[in-house]
Amino acid sequence: MCNASAMCRNIRQLHNFAPPATDDEVHAAALQYVRKISGSTKPSQANAEAFDAAVEAVARASRGLLEALVTSAPPKDREVEAAKARARAAKRYATAG
Repeated sequence: MCNASAMCRNIRQLHNFAPPATDDEVHAAALQYVRKISGSTKPSQANAEAFDAAVEAVARASRGLLEALVTSAPPKDREVEAAKARARAAKRYATAG
């Protein structure tokens, strides 16, 4: 998970979940992407307008992509996927160090 003081390392998959990704999730992924490519978690006042415009453009493009994608796979359950991620993290951090 990201916070305002740390650069995000990855953007989570949003396609093929039940229920579908919310606008907030799409916006958060767009924000992560723009932060990553700009190298800034919070732009200066001089760059704020361009930064915000980029976040909105990426969010629109992402929503369009998600709506256009098709799959024959059944939708993933968010709770099941979250439990799998927690189990992977527990295993990874238990052996790290």
